[in-house]
Amino acid sequence: MSEIQKSTVNRVVIDADEAGQRLDNYLVRVCKGVPKSHVYRILRSGEVRVNSGRVDAAYRLQAGDTVRIPPIRLAEKPVATATAEVGMLRAELPVVYEDDALLAINKPAGIAVHGGSGLSFGVIEALRRQRPQARFLELAHRLDRETSGLLLIGKKRSALTALHDLFRHHRADKRYLALAKGRLEKPVTHVQAALHKYLTEDGERRVSVHEDGKASHSIFRLVARWQSASLVEAQIKTGRTHQIRVHLNHLGHPILGDEKYGDFALNKALAKDGLKRMFLHAWRLSFPHPLTGERLNLEAPLPSELHQYLVRLSAREQQDYGEAI
Repeated sequence: MSEIQKSTVNRVVIDADEAGQRLDNYLVRVCKGVPKSHVYRILRSGEVRVNSGRVDAAYRLQAGDTVRIPPIRLAEKPVATATAEVGMLRAELPVVYEDDALLAINKPAGIAVHGGSGLSFGVIEALRRQRPQARFLELAHRLDRETSGLLLIGKKRSALTALHDLFRHHRADKRYLALAKGRLEKPVTHVQAALHKYLTEDGERRVSVHEDGKASHSIFRLVARWQSASLVEAQIKTGRTHQIRVHLNHLGHPILGDEKYGDFALNKALAKDGLKRMFLHAWRLSFPHPLTGERLNLEAPLPSELHQYLVRLSAREQQDYGEAI
């Protein structure tokens, strides 16, 4: 459906493509630009009704349901913030693959995949704003804000559900390129260290290796190596939060530019040398098409800023770069 009118009451009839999703997720999607905190406030207040009755935020919508969405009044945003968001939303996100079922984009670093945690916009909100005619656009998986590369979006609920199943049952082969501190010696390194999520005193999400955490498995294959750094291809067998970053740090080879788990003093020096972001890029994704079963092999080459840093590193340490990828 098109974006709702925020200044008046909306009554929306759910169709077959929209059926099956949670009420709160549906509202976040159609109330474009509205913070999640505001969506949950109108849910708690009972202003949102389904078939004229109050329902829980976790209610699964059915085809034919009528959803009442109240007027949504928000405080004006500061001009600088609003201007920055408009600029981001107007930027076309690079499309790697698209058909009637799904969309694959090459996400730039520094952009969250969705709004939240102080951000009122992200990739999915930008896509919905850029494609107002699209009836359905939902994230099939996540990438960290600092990570660039391949990101899948479902364009049909049936495709989205199938993609979720693929990732849940590890039938999608995801590969990343990461530049790690120091020299990795083995051509292939398996890390099977359990990961535990926790919050810092400032309320930020962090992950650590802990025996009580969830089972996690990463495979690191050496692509190129210098005296100060190693380029690895990371394959994740489990999809834990910050998995690659924490596993490489656990090995003693944190990702260059990683502001959460990296070498902070080294990162400052790297920024002066031109590496102003984390060197982690989702470069290859292979999976059966969610509707046809045909194998899709998608690739997104290294962003220019990462490639150029490797060129400078190779020149400085007199090593050859480029043949292995």
